[in-house]
Order: sequence, then structure tokens, then C-alpha cells
Amino acid sequence: MTTLTRRGFLGSLAAAGVAALVADPLAAGQVTDPANPAPAGPGRIPHEVQDHRVLVVGSGFGGGVAALRLAQAGVPVVVMERGRRWPTGPDSTTYPSVSAPDERILWFRSAPEVFGRPVDLPRYTGLLDASVGENMTSVCATGVGGGSLIYQGMSLQPSEELFQTWFPGGIDWREMEREYFPRVSRMLRLAEAPDELIDSPRYAAARVFAQRVRAAGLPLRKIPMPIDWDYALAELRGEMRPSYTDSSGALGVNNGGKHTVDVTYLADAEATGLVDVRPLHDVRAMRRLPDGRWELDVEVLDTAGRLLKTLAMRAPAVMLGAGSVGTSTLLTRASATGTLTDLPDAVGSGWGTNADRIYTWTDPTAGFGAVQGGPVIYGSLNWSDPTTAHTLIQASIPAFGTDVHTTMMVGYGVSADRGRIVYDSAQDRGVIRWPAAGDAGILRGHIEPTARAIIGPTGHLTDTNAIVNSTWHPLGGAAMEQVCDLDGRVLGQRGLYVVDGALIPGTTAACNPSLTIAAIAERALDRIVRHDVGAIF
Repeated sequence: MTTLTRRGFLGSLAAAGVAALVADPLAAGQVTDPANPAPAGPGRIPHEVQDHRVLVVGSGFGGGVAALRLAQAGVPVVVMERGRRWPTGPDSTTYPSVSAPDERILWFRSAPEVFGRPVDLPRYTGLLDASVGENMTSVCATGVGGGSLIYQGMSLQPSEELFQTWFPGGIDWREMEREYFPRVSRMLRLAEAPDELIDSPRYAAARVFAQRVRAAGLPLRKIPMPIDWDYALAELRGEMRPSYTDSSGALGVNNGGKHTVDVTYLADAEATGLVDVRPLHDVRAMRRLPDGRWELDVEVLDTAGRLLKTLAMRAPAVMLGAGSVGTSTLLTRASATGTLTDLPDAVGSGWGTNADRIYTWTDPTAGFGAVQGGPVIYGSLNWSDPTTAHTLIQASIPAFGTDVHTTMMVGYGVSADRGRIVYDSAQDRGVIRWPAAGDAGILRGHIEPTARAIIGPTGHLTDTNAIVNSTWHPLGGAAMEQVCDLDGRVLGQRGLYVVDGALIPGTTAACNPSLTIAAIAERALDRIVRHDVGAIF
């Protein structure tokens, strides 16, 4: 078997947007049966039983919103995150480098393979995990802050027509527009890139994209981002090591200035004194106890993925915010193994990709530049028809050498195609089952033609999804009106809630999902605090 070197890994990473990482669980150690805890001793793993008011699984947008709003209502919360903290600050080197990859890139339960060849990296509780299934690979982040750590930060709000077409009618658009989208925007301190930055040499690719979009007669706008752009301007002045201005922040922005969940929602939540965020706590199973409370089996890890302790954590309420795949895995595992026998039949279904597509765009006439600033400046929002709405953005890529002719475009759009996540007992994980022709209508009929119109006759487009079909925006698996009510309550399961992308019915209507997931979670928590706190927990 050929071992893929770090240098070989870079080529694979650029070609497929990191989406070729293959997940395959490894045994992290034997979990003690909570009903028969074993005493600590030589060679034995310590075990504890803990009682709490509310347990939140996952620390991304859904978990962050839940933790803050419950704490503000006076409810003590424990947030469990399987990944580590990734603190940032000027000239920090916390995040892994795309140009010099090391063990920090990969979550240890992922089989370290790219295109079938192993990457020679040590075992670590790294940043990226991938779920590989039939016809689809889904990539997510592990760490305090969840997907916000690695997302580009595009914060698009769907139009009223799009929202009403693709979301349940019971959600009032006017309330979302008046209260919840603005609330999230304020928390993330959204801002568009200043012209001073765009006019600099390192942002040539963004300017070319804008010119080509206008020349094709397509709509163009700046994308609101959760970024303090003064950090990027400081980099241009040489006051910080580049992170924004050379696109090296593709795996996390070391310098800071990116308003991720850990430094917004979770920081505010911890400041209340009522929220205990626990990194390296991996939730492996869940059940309902005879007294109606919930119990979670938790593995406490070190950064090498070694098992330090097992916990049985109990509470009258559990909020699942582990992401679409993570939350769906916990639910489908519980159903398949019989620890929950009365979950809705639709658990795992309604799963969608947000019609993601990642392209490399090569054009020797464009002058993109070998060093390209990021993360995202402009997008083309083609939303006139809610049944074919789609978005294209330009995303710069880190420099891999002297290639000044290539940049990236990313597309996503509406699609009614759906897959499913099912529990695989042999692998002890949820596995995506995606139709081979899934999203073909929006991709072939609209996203790709728009991308080709933008690149024009001198450009060459490479569809990396044709190499590894992937999504960075998995949605569904515990969708509203199928598994949960509109406020995230799992049907028939008192005290069990879903507050993340698993709640979204497969698409966020031609927008990247973060803003909508957070706004839906904000709406849900308002209602949960009003009706459930004090009554259910």
C-alpha cells in the first residue's frame, strides 16, 4: 500500500476541498456499563455518574444558541464537545496549516485516508472529521465552536419567497426577518469587506470574479461575513502574520477577528457562570431512564484520543447540537440498538446536501495571483425563481506554489432530492445513503451553467465533486414536521430536543446554512424557555 506523504496530501486537499477524508471509527476504549460501574484501579478506566439540569451535545451554532439562551433564563447547562478548544490571537499558530499539514488536521476516529491511500499523520483529536457513505462524503469540524471554526463565514438570509417555498409554513417569515435573523447578525457582528482591502493586489481573484459576473449579466453582491476586517488590513500592513490575506485560514483563522461561536455565543454563555463547556467529551450513546430522565454515555479523551474516563451523565433535558450527521447518528443508534424504542419512524430521513458543489477555476488570462486573499468577498445570488435558486461565490485557495492561474468557486442551491442516515452496527456509526443522481437537476441545469457563464470562453472548470462527491453543509436527519416539531422537540420524547442542522429539511434555500440554523435555533429557544423551562426541566 502506498503511503500518502504530506506533499501528496496537499494535492489531494486542493483537488477535492478536503472532502476525500474517509471516516471509519476506531475503538477508543471499553466504556464501563453505567449500571455496573467498575472501580478505578490499575488498568481500569474510572467511571462516574453525574446529574445535571440540562445537557447540550455539541458546541456549534445550535449548541451555542441553546447554552446562552438557557443560561440567560437562569438554567445551568453542561455543553459537551468531542473536540478540543482552538484559541486564536494575532500571530497564533493554533490551527493546522494547509501548506504543512500535521496531526491537527484529522479527528482520530477518521481513518486517515485520501483517495484510498493512508495519510501518515499521528493520532490526534484533530479539526476535521468526515462521514463517508453511499455516493456522498460529509465533512464537519470537531472543536469548541463546531462548524464555525472552519466555515468561510458567508451569512446569507434567504428571501421571503425562498423561505416560504422551502420551509414549513408554520414558521412566520415576518417574525424571522424582524427578530431572529437580525439577532444572529448582531451576535456575529456581520460586515462586508471594505473596498480598501478589495483593491489590494492580493484580492485580484475577487475582482476578476466580480468583473466576470457583471459581464455575464448576472447579479452580484458583497457577502456579509462574521469578520473584523481590520485584522485583514493589519495583515496587509505587515502587523500580523498572514491568515486572511493569503487564504491560509481555510482550516481556521489563527489571528482572530473571526466571530466564531466559541468567541460569541459560548463566551457570553460562560460569562453567565451557569454554563460549563467541556471539550474532549465524546457522547457515544443515549437512553431514557425509567424515571423519565435522559442518560448519556460519554468518553473523556486526551488530545491523542486516549480514553481517560467514562461518564454516565443524566438530566431531565438533552439538547442535541452535534450537527446533522452527529445528531442523526445518536438518534439512529439509539433506535437501532433499542435504547429508545419509540422514536419517530422518520429518524435519519430527509437528509440533504444543500446542493453543494466545489469547482476549481483555471484561466491563464485572468491573473488571479499565486497568493490570494480571503475568505469570501462576492457572490452571485440567482434567486429569481424559488424552484431553481442557486448561489455561486468565489473562494480563494492557499498558495501551493507558483500557479497564478487557478482559484475556486463554490455553488449551492435548492433541491428536493433527499437521502437518509442509517445506523451501521458493524461500524457503529450513522452512514449516509445518498441517491447516485441526487441534486442532478439543480447542478446540471443551473449551478454548472451559471459557473460556466462566469468563467467565460478562456476559463476551465473542474468539478471536484466528480472526484469525491461531498458536502460541507449537511442538513436534515431529524427534520421539522417529520421527527421534531417546529421548536425542535423530538416527537413523543419529553425533554429531548434537536437544535442544529439536523432540524433543517435538507436545504437552506440557496444560502449557506449557518445564519438560518442559528436563527431557527434562536426561535426555538425563545419558545422552549417560555413553555418548557420549569415545566419539563
